[in-house]
Amino acid sequence: SFWNIIKNFAKKAGCELIEKFVMLYYVANDKDTPASVKGLIFGALGYFISPIDAIPDITPVVGFSDDLAVLSATILAAIHSIKEEHKQKAKEIIKKWC
Repeated sequence: SFWNIIKNFAKKAGCELIEKFVMLYYVANDKDTPASVKGLIFGALGYFISPIDAIPDITPVVGFSDDLAVLSATILAAIHSIKEEHKQKAKEIIKKWC
């Protein structure tokens, strides 16, 4: 499931990076988020958990650079839909994992 994959990557990729993906998950599941933004977010989340990656995540440091690029672009696209409650929910989840 999404949560199991994200939890396993939290230790590899770093909690700060994962917190942003979790925040985007909450943004995408908010009824107020436009469908176009939801589509972008779900695409980014799918890319992140996909076994097919532009740069394999097993490559030290560089392996997560493509994920970071996708994350950054998605946050910029979704910036107007991100609410404080999304950030808080993500922080709560990450506190339990890290």
